Amino acid sequence: MPDDHRELTLYVQSKRAVTTFYRAPATSPATGIAPSVAAAPSGTNEPDAVADSSVLFLSDDQSRAVAMTEETASRRGYHIRVVDIEKVGRLERLVAEHLRGVQNFPVLISPGGARLEGVPHFTEENLAALMPTELKHVRAFSYLKIRGGDLDRIRRLLETFPEVKELHFLTGDWDMLVVLQFPPSASNKRRVLDFVTERIRGIGEVLDTSTVVPEYSVTKFPLP
Repeated sequence: MPDDHRELTLYVQSKRAVTTFYRAPATSPATGIAPSVAAAPSGTNEPDAVADSSVLFLSDDQSRAVAMTEETASRRGYHIRVVDIEKVGRLERLVAEHLRGVQNFPVLISPGGARLEGVPHFTEENLAALMPTELKHVRAFSYLKIRGGDLDRIRRLLETFPEVKELHFLTGDWDMLVVLQFPPSASNKRRVLDFVTERIRGIGEVLDTSTVVPEYSVTKFPLP
């Protein structure tokens, strides 16, 4: 059973369509010949060849939202329960499922009550925010004090390091905040600090650094 805190409910609203299709007469198993049929209803060309049947279908935009939600949930360790409101009692839906006043579907509701309503809001960013997850990579944050010089050159040097994911220029005691990321398979605090002291402080204009390595990290951003 999925963890209740990691199960979200996605409400969709299918449409009903009446389809008309040709139904070939059945053949006799013994003779292989179609049995005789009664006269065709008025307005038809084939006896008993036309049948009407209603079917439920989901619009492409809602289907796309469902696929995107399930894909995001799979990557982030969540379970999605999809409910078609056309297949459940309307009173039960409005009262028990707290969807009173909802006009646009699909609607995604988290265990905490946060929700996304309507196709335009089903973006990767919004889905990730509704399904926070643990970071698999190791992230670190390094403050840099820089001697006056060519900041564009220093920026270009830092951007060449794959481990450098973000650069933030500051005012105050520190001149720059560098966001670092390392693969989980070979990362620990020692490796982070080795990289900072050997590579970043190897840049001549970098006078000092102060690095924070979190013990545990959760993200609401889309995963890379």
